[in-house]
Amino acid sequence: MSSSIDPTAATTPSSVDQPPRSDQPKTTQKTIIATAPAPLSKRGLIKFLVPSIIGVSFFLVPFSVGDTINIGMGLMADWLKASLGDSLPAIAVVVLCLSVLLTGFVKLAKPNWAKQGAAHELFDVSAVWFGMRALGAMFALMTYFQWGPTAVTAAFTGGVMLNDLAPVLLTFFFFAAILLPLLVDFGFMEFIGSLVCRPFRAIFNLPGRSAIDATASWMGSGTVGVLITTQQYEQGFYNQREAAVIATNFSVVSIAFALLITSFMNINHLFVPFYLTVIVAGLIAAVIVPRLPPLSRKSNSYHEPVGCQISEKNQTDGSELRFALSMAVARAEFAPGPLKLAKTAGINVADIFLGLLPVVIAIGTVALMLAEFTPVFTWLSYPMIPLLELLQIPHAAEAAPATLVGFADMFLPAVLAKDIDSELTRFVIACLSLTQLIYMSEIGALLLKSKIPLKIWELVAIFLLRTLITLPIIAFIAHVFVF
Repeated sequence: MSSSIDPTAATTPSSVDQPPRSDQPKTTQKTIIATAPAPLSKRGLIKFLVPSIIGVSFFLVPFSVGDTINIGMGLMADWLKASLGDSLPAIAVVVLCLSVLLTGFVKLAKPNWAKQGAAHELFDVSAVWFGMRALGAMFALMTYFQWGPTAVTAAFTGGVMLNDLAPVLLTFFFFAAILLPLLVDFGFMEFIGSLVCRPFRAIFNLPGRSAIDATASWMGSGTVGVLITTQQYEQGFYNQREAAVIATNFSVVSIAFALLITSFMNINHLFVPFYLTVIVAGLIAAVIVPRLPPLSRKSNSYHEPVGCQISEKNQTDGSELRFALSMAVARAEFAPGPLKLAKTAGINVADIFLGLLPVVIAIGTVALMLAEFTPVFTWLSYPMIPLLELLQIPHAAEAAPATLVGFADMFLPAVLAKDIDSELTRFVIACLSLTQLIYMSEIGALLLKSKIPLKIWELVAIFLLRTLITLPIIAFIAHVFVF
């Protein structure tokens, strides 16, 4: 279908098509939100600016709180976590069991309320995903009541997932799902995307709006970046290749987690060069990895139910700023109302709690069991020893498992490497763990659960590529500029 459109169409409301409702036929469509500067009405500007400023303040503005750096949404999540305290693991168990019971009921009874729409997509899942939900609930129950094999119930396997990660996901995603529309539905993505479209296209071959994903990850959480990417893909603003590239290359861990890693590994006095190294290595990997298989082979087709919903090309002779504002205002004019936003937030929370959390618990627990109770990662890391020796990294044999165990969980490399005597080695492992990005206990599970077309073997390949690309860069910076 042609991507061209009448330049004057953007000035009329009828030119902005909305995604088809769930009760409409799912036909692919090509929609351009705005291609020419529309009149910037005072009402439209207010509708763009007020929600966007609130969204930016929650997601993208860092605050210094004591010795840590956080964002507004993170502060709210921390407050809720502190308020609920020790009850959060029990709440997680209830949520996981409820997910299994509702999914089983829908699969067997096939009630009318779950025959279409959001409930159908959430509960009428395949046998594999039903099994994953059941496995996650079983692991949570075993860990909470401390019965069953130690490999499941130990503090560093099931305990990490239920007592450490689940409370963070419950509180963080609760506010993320509610507040995210302020950042993505009122024109801010269009505004930033239009301004930085050219450099992002030239350097990364990505839409400019993907800069928001990266910023939200850096300031808040990599999981928030994946959540934004997933929603943007499902709404037709990223194609398959773009969504896969953004989710696996820009969903970096937050500054807050980076501070935690440096403190845990006793290199917090090197935080500035540490984080600069992570940024440099990560940006270089973001340029190279998408140009290699499997990401280079991804399709440029859009999510079929909605088709393409974006054009960031300025087809007029007007200024970039005015065009960006016109795009933002056009998006804000047709933003959902309060009731629609509340309904969408409720659906997002239910999808995360009942659909995502069980999968994260299941995959993360299995990954941690493999890392802690089997020599799998030690065996797999043998080829890394000569590479580390070539890069002149001290204690290469001791550090090798830490270079690959991050695939299971982002915190494991720090756990394995924290007692290595060489500060240079700890610095390299810490930087590497933050640039690998594909952690099955969190990001990996999110991606497998999403509609972004990524398979488990592709995540393994991307993880290895990022490791092999960023490790020499990190080692070079460490030897030349830091030590």
